[in-house]
Amino acid sequence: MPLEIPKFLQPLLAQPVAILGGGVSGEGVQALVAALGATGKVYDAKGAEFTAKAAGGHALAVFSPGFVPEHAWLARAKAAGVTCMAELDFAALCWRGRVVAVTGTNGKTTLTEFLTHALRSVGRAAWATGNIGYSFSQLVAETAGGTKDGLAICEVSSFQAEMLRHFEAATTLWTNFAEDHLERHAGIEGYFSAKWNLVTRTLPGGLLAGSSVVRFARKFDRPLPADAAVATEGQPADPRLAGTVFEDYPQRENFLLAAAWWRAAGLDERALISAAKTFRLGRHRLVRVAEYEGVGYWNDSKATNFHAVEAALARFPGSVILIAGGKGKGGDLAGFVHRIAPRVKHAVLIGETSTELAFHCATFRVAHTLCATLEEAVRRAAELAVPGDQVLLSPGFASFDQFRNYEDRGDQFERLARELSTAANLR
Repeated sequence: MPLEIPKFLQPLLAQPVAILGGGVSGEGVQALVAALGATGKVYDAKGAEFTAKAAGGHALAVFSPGFVPEHAWLARAKAAGVTCMAELDFAALCWRGRVVAVTGTNGKTTLTEFLTHALRSVGRAAWATGNIGYSFSQLVAETAGGTKDGLAICEVSSFQAEMLRHFEAATTLWTNFAEDHLERHAGIEGYFSAKWNLVTRTLPGGLLAGSSVVRFARKFDRPLPADAAVATEGQPADPRLAGTVFEDYPQRENFLLAAAWWRAAGLDERALISAAKTFRLGRHRLVRVAEYEGVGYWNDSKATNFHAVEAALARFPGSVILIAGGKGKGGDLAGFVHRIAPRVKHAVLIGETSTELAFHCATFRVAHTLCATLEEAVRRAAELAVPGDQVLLSPGFASFDQFRNYEDRGDQFERLARELSTAANLR
C-alpha cells in the first residue's frame, strides 16, 4: 500500500523540504520525503548553510534532534513563516500503526530491542526504531507507513522529546531518571521537563514509569497516575530469569518495565520469559570481552552518564579498576566521585574530564592515574590489576573528545584488551 500524505502536509510539500541536519535522522527524512513524492534539500553544518534567503524557498523544515530549540536556523525558518517540525513528528504523521515510546536515562535501547524481539517471537509486526541508529522516518519510508496493527517500538531521547507536537504514543515506558545531558538542558529539572513533554504526547492511561521516575515526578510536582508506577528498584530475584541478561540489575529493571507493558497488553507472560532466554544484549553494554592473568575486562562503553557507571559498578562485589572520562555533559562531578569511591580500587582517567576527575578523586581518596590515550589506560590498568580484579571501561561521559562515537571507543577497548593475552602468548 502506498504512503498516504496527510492533508496537513500536502501544501507544505509543494515546495522543497528543508532538511536540517545530515546525520541518521536527516538521511531518514530524505528517504521519507522521496517516498512521499516530494523533494528535499539538506542543510548541515558541514555543508550548505541555512540562510535567511534559503529559508524563503521552503514551506516546511524538518530538523534533527541535535538542534536546540533556540538554534539560529530554526529562528530563521520561523521568521520566514516556515513550519518547523521535529523528525519524529514528521514520521509520526505518516505512520499507520501504533507507537510504544521508550525513554529513560539508561536502559532504553535494551528495552526497545527486547520488546521488539519478544513481540516478533509471538508473531506480532514490530520494529525497533528512533534513537537507536534507525530513525522513525527511515522506518516509515521503508515500510510505506507500516500496517494498522504494526507497532513501532520507538526509543526517544530527551533531545527528541522536548519539541514534539504531532508524535503520539499509545504507551510510553520511562525506565529511570538520573542526572544527564545538563550541557543542553537547564539543570536536572529542565532535563526532566524535556522528557515530560513525551508524557504529554502519550494517550491517557498509557504511561508506565520506573521507581526513580516516580520519585523525581513527585519532587518536581508532576503528578503521575497511580497505575503508571512500576516498582523497578530493589525487587527480588526472579528464578525464571536465571541465566538471562535480566537475571541481575541493572537489566532486571528493563524486564520489569517490559513485563508491566506485556501484561497490560493482555499477552502471555510465559512468552515473555521465553523471549528473555533467547535475547542477547547489544554490544558495548557491560559485557566481559577478555580475560588476562586472572583479570576480567569489561566493555561498558555505552555508559555515558553517572547513573550508568554506578549501575555497572554495583554488578561487581570485588575490586574494580575503572577506566572513566570523556567529553563532559555537565553535572555534579564531585557527587559522582564521592558515590563511586567505595567501589573503585583505582580510577584510570582519560579524555577532557580527566583532570577535573583527578581533582575529585584526590579529594575523596580514590587512587587514580591520568592517561593521555585509551591504549595507555588499558596498559596501566593491566599493570595495576591482580588476579580476581575486574577492569571496567564505563566512561560516564560522551566519547566525542577522542573517538567517533561510543562504539568506536568500545571497539578500541576490546581490541586492546584482547591484545594483552595475545602478546602474553607470544612471549
